[in-house]
Amino acid sequence: MASRYASFTPSTLKFLEQLAENNEREWFKENKSRYEQDVLDVALRFIASMQNPLENIAPHFTAIAERQGGSLMRIYRDTRFSKNKQPYKTNIGIQFRHENAKDVHAPGYYLHIEPGSSFIGMGMWMPESSALKAIRTRIVEKPTVWSDVLDSVKRPLSLGGTSLTRPPKGFSADDPYIDDLKRKSFILVRELPPEQCLAPQFQRTVENTFRNGESLMRFLCDALRIPF
Repeated sequence: MASRYASFTPSTLKFLEQLAENNEREWFKENKSRYEQDVLDVALRFIASMQNPLENIAPHFTAIAERQGGSLMRIYRDTRFSKNKQPYKTNIGIQFRHENAKDVHAPGYYLHIEPGSSFIGMGMWMPESSALKAIRTRIVEKPTVWSDVLDSVKRPLSLGGTSLTRPPKGFSADDPYIDDLKRKSFILVRELPPEQCLAPQFQRTVENTFRNGESLMRFLCDALRIPF
């Protein structure tokens, strides 16, 4: 009986490694069929396999297995305003967005696959000012709930992101959670060992990690007044 869990393949990582060494349009053009077979199709199968589990974990978040406009992020880099002119990303980025993400700045689940630097993430990375203020305000107004969120964070998950050096405007430096109020991002991150994405039950690891981050994701959704 075939496993319901999807994973990535050695060919996936090999292509990404070679792309990092040959990040040029001509090389990519010559190897585009490999990209479609070993990266694109594999990633889309993983996303499709996450649809039912994600509906059970967080029913208002979506797993859309489409080549464009879905959960798989584009491999093409926007080089217009970057000093780095390499045309391609050398990782697979998968983002499971909130169903209201087109209308509001919402939290999301994220999977990053890159040889030697893979991780699972969830939450909000550098949210816009209005969303950030809403999250900080909820921490102040619901300190017990925020304390429960912090207590729920267990290894191998950890809170990540950078912070302000001073208290944000409108918030007291004496607040017991001032270190959290200074956060610019509210994200949980789980670093992955090299090649763990090749394990037969890698998808199970992703699902369990998403479940373990429920308290933070629910807190963020409540702060932004969107359903979890």
